[in-house]
Amino acid sequence: MTAAVTAALGLWQLDRAAQKQQLFDAIAKQQALAPWHNADVAAQVPAAGQELSDAARQALLHRPAQLQGQWLADETLYLDNRQMQGKVGFYVLTPLRLAPPHEGKVIIVQRGWAPRNFLDRKALPPVQTPAGLVSLRGRLEAPPSRLMELEAGAASADPDGQQSRIRQNADIAAWAGEHRLPLLALTLLQTGAAGEGAAGEGLQRDWPVIDAGVEKHYGYAFQWLVLCVLVVLLYVWFQLVRPRLLASRRHASQ
Repeated sequence: MTAAVTAALGLWQLDRAAQKQQLFDAIAKQQALAPWHNADVAAQVPAAGQELSDAARQALLHRPAQLQGQWLADETLYLDNRQMQGKVGFYVLTPLRLAPPHEGKVIIVQRGWAPRNFLDRKALPPVQTPAGLVSLRGRLEAPPSRLMELEAGAASADPDGQQSRIRQNADIAAWAGEHRLPLLALTLLQTGAAGEGAAGEGLQRDWPVIDAGVEKHYGYAFQWLVLCVLVVLLYVWFQLVRPRLLASRRHASQ
């Protein structure tokens, strides 16, 4: 029974490693595709509030994109309590109105990370947002993950109610409705060095690298399978080999 359980656990860990490797390979394949431009993003990415099917997510997420447009600087939000390189600060999100003839589409850009002023919680970091037409590159991603909020409905008040641009979370559909913006359902995770192409200074973009993480599962599988082999060997020794040896010795001594 013990051998069967440990063998099953080892095989389960191998299966988990295979699943994660398959997911990692799919993401790497997406990131290697040719980048989309304004026309592709405007045509393929649905509007905020529309639910994405699994097939759509596979086709859209992690896809490279090179976009041109104009920042809507007054709509910038700062997501609080976000970490980069072990430091706590803000994720800076600014809508980008796509350049004509696709000016009817606006995409939220995760522009990067900025440190916060812990002496003044209402102070915003000095982030430059250039006017006029800008070009930037990145990849299509889901909105930033949600952090736990003390009150459901305070979409995000911090630290002085909805008057501040500082938020705990950003709901793209609610953002679109509140500010009457034709937002797209996905965001652009901006890549490249901060300030590249005059796309915004004062930001870090050391985004976490996607890792398959299969080594951990292989390690667990090895431990379980070794334990399984050990249990089998102990069973064979104590239940089969040792009794026969003792019996043959008793027979020889008679």
